[in-house]
Amino acid sequence: MAYSYPHTAIVILNWNGLRYLEQFLPSVVANSSGCEVIVADNASTDGSVAFLQANFPQVRLILLPQNYGFCEGYNKALQQVEATYYVLLNSDVAVPPGWVASIISLMEADKQIAVCQPKILSQQHPAFLEYAGAGGGMLDAIGYPFCRGRLFDTLEEDKGQYNDVQQIFWATGACMFVRSVVFRELGGLEPAFFAHMEEIDFCWRAQNAGYKVMYNGRSQVYHVGGGTLHKSNPHKTYLNFRNGLALLYKNLPEQELLPTMGLRVLLDWMAALRMLLAGQTKDAKAVLQAHADLLGKRSYWRERRRAQLHKGRFPQMAGVYKGSIVWEYFFRQHKTVQELSN
Repeated sequence: MAYSYPHTAIVILNWNGLRYLEQFLPSVVANSSGCEVIVADNASTDGSVAFLQANFPQVRLILLPQNYGFCEGYNKALQQVEATYYVLLNSDVAVPPGWVASIISLMEADKQIAVCQPKILSQQHPAFLEYAGAGGGMLDAIGYPFCRGRLFDTLEEDKGQYNDVQQIFWATGACMFVRSVVFRELGGLEPAFFAHMEEIDFCWRAQNAGYKVMYNGRSQVYHVGGGTLHKSNPHKTYLNFRNGLALLYKNLPEQELLPTMGLRVLLDWMAALRMLLAGQTKDAKAVLQAHADLLGKRSYWRERRRAQLHKGRFPQMAGVYKGSIVWEYFFRQHKTVQELSN
């Protein structure tokens, strides 16, 4: 097959997402000419495979024998894909014409770019940035993730303020372009994360290895979000809090590990207390369970952390805000990135 770009494989990981495949796969197929479109199925039981075979014979289908989750599902699927670039694309994303070209052109122009994302807009409310990615991912000084265009649950209206090209800390796994040689070099996504924050871990490791993570606002896609686990689901709370601490334990330089982890644990307990007072008992328990489970894997995380190549101190990396978004958002009532203190 002839490709318009260096061989680019758009890989959609599916698990019982028939409703999303029916709604969004047509736009991916129609608007991604010159790319290979692949669906990797995590042992779905909702008729997804039969639907694909009957309606999209041009889409390559990779059948996985069980539900491996997001991280290991992609790792196993991409072992079977030969391409210059992978695009990890959620099944609940609509793409417009021309969404691929500007990102591949940017990555081709700079071989140090390992990862890139487009602007992520809300599919339901397209005038607004979307939670998972928005205008590019950042971390604050104690490792809380946020996005340009999204602080906690406050989403900015898209007025072109993020139509730029910008180096960021992390790119969203909802639509993440990755140079395949780097994906393999870094060992793929961290399987122990299962899902949530795995893209932050991957992008952190890419930066540690000397690569760039970029945002290109000249391309945009439309994401539903929350398709697998709604943000109010206690299991999602568990994964976010467990992986949030694991992310720091794996990747922080030695001199910053203890003070940062100590402050994060304290803030997590405060968050759990806030959930408890709000009647969110299951979410509060999920936070405590996340901490307990992480402590149980302490030796594993230590081995992983020692394997990292730290090129410099965390606060000096691209896409790090040197303040606290918890302080700025909840105490100073700053709700947008533009309002954050320098």
